[in-house]
Amino acid sequence: MNHVYLVPGFFGFANLGDFAYWGHVVRKLGDELPGWQIHPVVTRPTATLPQRAMRLLDAIEKTADPGDALHVVGHSTGGIDGRMLAAPGVVLPDGRTSEAVKGRMKTVVSVCTPHHGTPSAAFFATLQGKAALRALSLATVFSIRRGRVPLNILLKLGQVVTTTSRRLTGGAHGLSDELFQTLLGEFSEERRDAIAAFLSDVSDDRALLPQLTADSMQLVNATLPNHRQVRYGSVVARAAPPRLSSFVEAGLRPTAHAGRALYIGCWNLAGAWSAGPEPSVPHACVMLDTWGEVPGPGDNDAIVPTCSQPWGDLIRCVTGDHLDVLGHFAGPNLDPRHYDWLPSGSLFTDAHFQALWADVAQYLRA
Repeated sequence: MNHVYLVPGFFGFANLGDFAYWGHVVRKLGDELPGWQIHPVVTRPTATLPQRAMRLLDAIEKTADPGDALHVVGHSTGGIDGRMLAAPGVVLPDGRTSEAVKGRMKTVVSVCTPHHGTPSAAFFATLQGKAALRALSLATVFSIRRGRVPLNILLKLGQVVTTTSRRLTGGAHGLSDELFQTLLGEFSEERRDAIAAFLSDVSDDRALLPQLTADSMQLVNATLPNHRQVRYGSVVARAAPPRLSSFVEAGLRPTAHAGRALYIGCWNLAGAWSAGPEPSVPHACVMLDTWGEVPGPGDNDAIVPTCSQPWGDLIRCVTGDHLDVLGHFAGPNLDPRHYDWLPSGSLFTDAHFQALWADVAQYLRA
């Protein structure tokens, strides 16, 4: 039996209960891989990499038999979780080792993963950034669940992120906390309790973000060698840079303009390599011809620099943002409907989504 484990990144707050962080991907892979078992993994989004790898191993031990083949598809930080579990000689905090999956781990696919770090981590690791990340993550839940975030929330989130993208410093986080409480109040009492309990659990361990800086990832990469029996592939994304025409395309809709302002702040944060050393351009990036040019250090998907994402085989490079690749793009006429949380103007469509995940499925089958 083949098992595919879908591991979320630090926006994995959306992987709670019936919130469809992986919903569109599960449906697509289910069509492409009949007979395979597909498991969205519940993890603690901002826990340390070893703690997250433990959650992945927990999921494997609960669902797979000793002779089954294992495949990991990780979005964002989830790709590093897969690498950590597959790496030879790794000892997890509870004493378990990579021997637990030896010979069964076949594939690790990373999607928009910060293998060489991301400057966004420098912001989200500050006091203001942690509060903003909590509000952003809950807003992601809200968007995926209800289709759009209220205008007043978008405006305030845009203010927090855009202002801070101009200066990577900490500061008062009362505004972000206010946003969080406002968003939480939009859900039913039962749902509020579930989300609050989950985030309380998450708050006990928030050490992931410092591990995702460029300096820290150099150390991580030096200690996580690829396993020679595992195939590693990656999906690389580059979102459209902010441009004046995108405001024209937004028309007169206030929510579109507010969402666009939030995107610009995120894009500037992810492109601020002054927060750490610039990455070298991996060979895989040089080979990319989808964009007609080699991506530079400033190119990113609004969360992760493009040149930080390649690892192993290049499965596909796309023009899209960090959440487009999961199916969270504008698709009001699709069934089920796709909701766009980061309006990047990248023109990512259902055709791109279908082609991307068909390629991932083909890589898993191979």
